[in-house]
Amino acid sequence: MSTFALIHGGGDVGWSWHLVQDEVHTSGHHSVAPDLPSENESATLDDYADAVIDALGAPDQLVVVGHSYGAFTAPLVAERFNADLLVLIAGMIPVPGEAPDDWWSNSGYAEAARLQAQKDGGLTGNDDPFVTFYHDVPRDLAEEAMRRERGESAAAGRQPWPLDAWPDVETKFILCRDDRLFPADFYRRLAKQRLNISPDEIPGGHCAMLSQPRALARQLLSYLT
Repeated sequence: MSTFALIHGGGDVGWSWHLVQDEVHTSGHHSVAPDLPSENESATLDDYADAVIDALGAPDQLVVVGHSYGAFTAPLVAERFNADLLVLIAGMIPVPGEAPDDWWSNSGYAEAARLQAQKDGGLTGNDDPFVTFYHDVPRDLAEEAMRRERGESAAAGRQPWPLDAWPDVETKFILCRDDRLFPADFYRRLAKQRLNISPDEIPGGHCAMLSQPRALARQLLSYLT
């Protein structure tokens, strides 16, 4: 039995994983999806990792999964536990010394989003969260997700990513083809550039754990074999 440590993205909560957790548990595996201490303005990326580690206990086989901003925390957890696998889902892939606040300009995101918005009539990066984040999420789930949104620690955003190198852990990247926050072509390039891997692709927007939980869980479980 494997344990999946499911790490949510910025402003989010562990609840966002509940549909994926149902699929994982049905397949005979275990998972944890803690809330990170993001509302604490002084919380750091290390504090985020500590929250995940506290929830984990002592798993025999560990798969660490980070969504979006959670990509800054997931490698820290994977390194401390010497995890069996590290998976990023639409993850903001960091490099040593890079603060989350600086990632947006360093990665070339703004230009990629601008070009994609020209192609799709302004859907990418739209100010309406129902357009950018939740366009393919059932309305009731989208509204509940927005009700649960939280703030993000300013200290974590300013903190240089503390690892000297990417952890020596097998790493996978899952790209969401219908993502209107991070364009697919942008992540095809960035995953190759920063991790030297080609992403696995699933349908769904940025919040695929709510819009495509079965497809996402199936992709995660496929890595176990």
